[in-house]
Amino acid sequence: MAAAEPRRRSSSSSRSTDRGTTGGPRRRSKGNAAWAIRSAVEQLQELLGRAPESVSALKSTEAGWEADVEVLELERVPETTSVMATYRVTLDEEGDLVEYRRTRRYSRGQIDRLG
Repeated sequence: MAAAEPRRRSSSSSRSTDRGTTGGPRRRSKGNAAWAIRSAVEQLQELLGRAPESVSALKSTEAGWEADVEVLELERVPETTSVMATYRVTLDEEGDLVEYRRTRRYSRGQIDRLG
């Protein structure tokens, strides 16, 4: 009944490479992007004691993954004035958190200005 399983786990021997946007193979971490996001969110929640609301960025690196995770730091009324934070989470190839740091604090209703 393995075909009915919703998630596939890859071993270190399978799927060790993936085609990059340039057409050549590139090195991959143990899991896929969804696996990396779940791993980053679960471990950051355990450390902060607050549930992350979203992941705004994810990047595969030679050493594993980097994710930007959005967390509600201070709930206020109205919700648009609540204080949010972006945390940069670094995972190794096994999905273990090796570093995290807050990179930004902002009001939930704040819009980034480009330019």
